[in-house]
Amino acid sequence: MRTTKEILESAKEAAKSISLLTEQMKNDALSAMADEIEANADAILEANAADVEAAKTKLNSVMIDRLSLSPERIKGMADGIRDVVKLPDPTGKVLKTVVRPNGLVIKKVSVAMGVVAMIYESRPNVTSDAAALSLKSGNVCVLRSGKEAIRSSEAIVCAMKKGLQRVGLPENLINLIEDTSRDSANELMTAVGYVDLLIPRGGVGLISSCVANAKIPCIQTGTGICHVFVDESADIDMALNIVENAKASRPSVCNAEEVLLVHENIADRFLPALKKRLVDDRIAAGKTPVELRLCKRAAEIIDGTPAGENDFDTEFLNYILAVKVVKNVHEAIEHIGLHSTHHSDAIVTENKENAALFTAIVDSAAVYVNASTRYTDGGEFGLGCEIGISTQKLHARGPMGLEELTTYKYVVEGKGQIR
Repeated sequence: MRTTKEILESAKEAAKSISLLTEQMKNDALSAMADEIEANADAILEANAADVEAAKTKLNSVMIDRLSLSPERIKGMADGIRDVVKLPDPTGKVLKTVVRPNGLVIKKVSVAMGVVAMIYESRPNVTSDAAALSLKSGNVCVLRSGKEAIRSSEAIVCAMKKGLQRVGLPENLINLIEDTSRDSANELMTAVGYVDLLIPRGGVGLISSCVANAKIPCIQTGTGICHVFVDESADIDMALNIVENAKASRPSVCNAEEVLLVHENIADRFLPALKKRLVDDRIAAGKTPVELRLCKRAAEIIDGTPAGENDFDTEFLNYILAVKVVKNVHEAIEHIGLHSTHHSDAIVTENKENAALFTAIVDSAAVYVNASTRYTDGGEFGLGCEIGISTQKLHARGPMGLEELTTYKYVVEGKGQIR
């Protein structure tokens, strides 16, 4: 097993040559990687089955779903890479040109970051997404998978390396840390001189640890306490569809709804319909019901679990929804300002003034009007796939695609000018 330092040294060396690859060379490599993922589907599924079996006593059913692969999900991974092929190369673009009075021509040119490291948890598809986006944007990636998904990640990386071999590119353009202990994570966080950008993707514990301990540039991603506010003018059927999709379509992901806010003037009509849709109808259909954790006012209208002290500040990643009745759009906005993680928040309303107020004041990476928060995703935003969703403001915000993996430098052309 190679040490983390050896892998970092290999990645640093590879970064010297990747900038010389043409867009066609990168696209050929990506296409070969996608083909090899599909060709090696059986090996990937076998490795994933071992990961799932080992995790059954450690993870709940929702997180097991997050870890699990299927033939359809593997095809989705390959298609995600092919979507990246279709996107323009973000590097080498002249972003701005300035000609100075002394004749100097100053060009601002987009370039790759260099070596991008990623620490993530139990989502194997992140492995292929991160590798594809890194390669297309001219970066070398160093991937550090969580131990729950390490067999799956190794099988996926093995397939992608076969793709690189097919087109004559070095394997070390894609690197997977083999050590899943905390030591390897700490090495990445402090890899000054080796890693140009660190992206943690996972739960609040992982992200907080990286932000607190990293000595290299780090982008805060992922944690999503996402809100949906149902205004008094909302279309009831539309609101129910949005809330169910945002909460129950895939509760283990960061763009899933965790908190529902309901205008007091509509609460008596909306909350019984909500309980029927999320609890009674789902039980009747053999689906997992959503546990409703209710504020005092909501509990006066429907049955559920009394909301605890921390329920409006928790990323449940499960079939749990905190519900609060609010006086108006102003109280909804105030609540979101106090409790949101600035990921994705939505309003369901037919009132254009309230919609405009909500989108102007709510300070999140994605703010929705009459749509599910589940759309905060690189593929849905037309980015091909994503390497993470940034909840900070500097450099990148929201779903991070190719452009967010680039920086720029100034190329200055002269004719002998001296100062």
